[in-house]
Amino acid sequence: MAVAPTTTPIVAGPAAAPRRAPTAGKGTTWRGHLLRLPFYLLSLTMIAPFYWMLITVFKPVTEIDEQPPSFVPEHPTLNNFYDPGYSSTQVNPGHLQGIFQRFQVDFGFGRFMFNSLVITVVITIGSLLIASLAAYVITKHRVPGRRLIFLLIVASMMVPWQTTLVPNYVIMRNLGWLDTYQGYIIPALAKAFVLFFLVQFLHSIPDELIQAARVDGAGEWRIWWQVVLPLLRPALAAMSIFIVLAEWNNFLWPLIIVQSDEMANIPVALARLNSYFTGAQNQGAIMAGGLLASLPSIAFFLAFQRYFTRGIVLSGLKG
Repeated sequence: MAVAPTTTPIVAGPAAAPRRAPTAGKGTTWRGHLLRLPFYLLSLTMIAPFYWMLITVFKPVTEIDEQPPSFVPEHPTLNNFYDPGYSSTQVNPGHLQGIFQRFQVDFGFGRFMFNSLVITVVITIGSLLIASLAAYVITKHRVPGRRLIFLLIVASMMVPWQTTLVPNYVIMRNLGWLDTYQGYIIPALAKAFVLFFLVQFLHSIPDELIQAARVDGAGEWRIWWQVVLPLLRPALAAMSIFIVLAEWNNFLWPLIIVQSDEMANIPVALARLNSYFTGAQNQGAIMAGGLLASLPSIAFFLAFQRYFTRGIVLSGLKG
């Protein structure tokens, strides 16, 4: 005779009371704001100059040198970019050259924008390609003395770059590259920090991927172009932000090698604009040039902000 299995009745205990999420009171909120107060003040020191530049751009000439100054344009205008009321033959009170009316002998402010754009794009692409190729050789090839070569490259990061200004200038002069695009670009292509960063990133890529490509008959150039570069895309995007911002705002080296206004980049052009046209009335056009110079770098940073954050994270990789 089969015996029915016995089951132990389950006695339901008292239902557990649902836990209420702690709510932050007013004291906690104010305490958090007080703790963040130094950061708020620090952000104001960065926002205030940009805001002053922004309102000065849209002020008319007569309003720029008012005392006390106004913090909101009373009569907004675009004359600081281009003033149709300006005449070179007769004096028109309250009307001066806009930023696009300065340097109008053979070129205008657009020439400086073009110079900065060409230099920044070529240096960014060229330095990333060179650094990625060198990092691939150092990490994935058994080159004799590769560790010593890498240590020398890293050691060069400890040398202040200002100490190389005079030797580099002498080299550029002897080559006849002063006041040329070559003088801008060639010395800036070798970037030790980018190479160091890419080497650290490539150490995390398995060697089996490279070996599999070699077994399939791919040459070293094809492996670098079709295997290594796609894998390096996050690191290259992160490094491009640092290079673009540095080269777009580069001032000292262009100031040394540039002799004519035509070959100046935007930082040098703004410095010369400030020295050529003095007086408070000319600050509107100068601020307009500063605004035009800052917009591309701001837009580039906002577009690649996630890569910037990822670059900070990836910089902690260890080989």
